[in-house]
Amino acid sequence: MKIALLGYGKMGKVIERIALERGHEIVLKKDEFNTYDGLSTADVAIDFSVPTAAVSNISSCFNNNVPVVSGTTGWLEHFDEMIALCNEKQGGFISSSNFSLGVNIFFELNEYLAKIMAQFDSYKVTMEEIHHTQKLDAPSGTAISLAKGIIENSNYANWTLDQAKANEIHIEAKRIGDVPGTHTVTYDSVVDSIELKHTAHNREGFALGAVIAAEWLAGKTGVYSMKDVLNLK
Repeated sequence: MKIALLGYGKMGKVIERIALERGHEIVLKKDEFNTYDGLSTADVAIDFSVPTAAVSNISSCFNNNVPVVSGTTGWLEHFDEMIALCNEKQGGFISSSNFSLGVNIFFELNEYLAKIMAQFDSYKVTMEEIHHTQKLDAPSGTAISLAKGIIENSNYANWTLDQAKANEIHIEAKRIGDVPGTHTVTYDSVVDSIELKHTAHNREGFALGAVIAAEWLAGKTGVYSMKDVLNLK
């Protein structure tokens, strides 16, 4: 399979190594200094760039009839626009805040726990996410996905980085050293606490999940999620 890499930073390089190990060919390594030459020859593209480049990268894929897997976060104000373009061009698209297989299982557990805890108003939920100091957005896209999973399955209405109201989830975002990503969901009451936590040890899990998603998406049209890739629906 021929893969175009859109974004060639630390994650892009790990994705390249894993893709090559799995027998794929890299036909484009796009960063801020080069063009999209070679994109149209790809079977699928993987976008791990920066928020300011994501929309251009994803649009270029749809315009070149190349399915795209995007793990870039911080650009979701344009998400509906990209979905519309995907449908217009009959493209293939998977966007996820986190492609780690473990994190996507964590998402499922988070939603299941939220449904249970919605019955017990004595517990207040809070979240913490820790990432490396080079991460540009806060809170992380993964933390936002976790918060949405809780909101959709409970009486909470919103999340905030500030002091939370009764119907809001407080997210504490920390930037420390070279931490790949740690996310913790805590339900706290006066008598006890319940904690759900995922700790990434390196970037390998994110990269492997993105390559697996690209393998699954190649040749398909439509908008999908990691639930489809992992058959979690």
